[in-house]
Amino acid sequence: MGQKIKSGQYFAALRANRDNPTAALVLEDGSVFTGYGFGAATTNVGEICFNTSMTGYQEILTDPSYAGQIITFTFPHIGNVGANDQDFETITPSALGLIVRQAVTNPASWRATSDLDSWLKTHNLPGISGIDTRALTRRIRDLGAPRGALCYAPDGNIDVDALKAQAVAWPGLKNMDLAVDVTCDNPHDWHQGSWQMDKSAHLETPSKYKVVAMDFGCKHNILRSLEDAGCAVHVVPANATADEIMALQPDGVFLSNGPGDPAATAAYAGPQIAKLIDQNMPVFGICIGHQLMALALGAKTHKMDRGHRGANHPVKDLATGKIEITSQNHGFVVDPDSLPAELEVSHISLFDQSVEGLRHTSKPAFCVQYHPESSPGPHDSRYLFERFIDLMEKTKA
Repeated sequence: MGQKIKSGQYFAALRANRDNPTAALVLEDGSVFTGYGFGAATTNVGEICFNTSMTGYQEILTDPSYAGQIITFTFPHIGNVGANDQDFETITPSALGLIVRQAVTNPASWRATSDLDSWLKTHNLPGISGIDTRALTRRIRDLGAPRGALCYAPDGNIDVDALKAQAVAWPGLKNMDLAVDVTCDNPHDWHQGSWQMDKSAHLETPSKYKVVAMDFGCKHNILRSLEDAGCAVHVVPANATADEIMALQPDGVFLSNGPGDPAATAAYAGPQIAKLIDQNMPVFGICIGHQLMALALGAKTHKMDRGHRGANHPVKDLATGKIEITSQNHGFVVDPDSLPAELEVSHISLFDQSVEGLRHTSKPAFCVQYHPESSPGPHDSRYLFERFIDLMEKTKA
């Protein structure tokens, strides 16, 4: 097991942080947060964001959509259930580190195969605890997501000026294509349904439809959800062409989630998606897949000040009037004023009225900004996978 602090020693650790910090977070504006380091003794630089989810920190840390980002968890009890071998959303984590309020304690879960500290060391990810995460979250909320450098130095040798310089020099996520870094290397079939806790095995569902998933940083639980819905899933890299996909004779194409600026990824993926839609291929997009579909058809996207990250975001389905509580993770959004005539808004955010879903008015294509696979998060939106099945069924008929 790695280095941990028992709950009873928490306030003593906070006092030690002020006098002898072993980690620091330095923002581009010179703001400094010192604390107790854990995980890997290293320095990473990226965008500082916050996530309000109360569960699922391992799924969040392994979500490829967090490439280029250091995550502030607003829920204080991060690490309590340790880490395990099932709750990965990708093989190698893409997040750059984490920021928490309370020190990591011993895991208390029958599923744990490692404590969080050791797991972070394995994946070379630094962490910092003992800082005022409420103040940091308010700073992000009010001023936008800053660039920052997170350093864990067990000997306490922290060069604040050098960390600020690294934060200032980091280019930021705008105009950055990160899908190329997190996509799969080669096409492959996916064979795994949802994990069944009571059976210590994965759900096996007969396949009725063949779906090609374009991997822009796809979460494993999305692929599991497609498998659960009766799809035989074939995953292709982000730079796959429409002709290569059509040659596989799929019943539908799925556009996955992923990190970075969608406009940068759309430079090569947009024309291929537009060609697929033009050929009446059923298309379903999630997260950056939603943004790429919009960009492919002529819309525009822009970077949000703070983004949507958490598992409590209310979204309204404009067709039914129903409200869904959704899981979200995105820092870019589709500009509603740029939508072409063939795209109509299907879902909106009740937090800020931003576009959360689109559908094509004449082609079998739709997309949502949020995560219906809910890993972690509520299951209100799982019906969207069935909607994709219905779309493929109607197109075949």
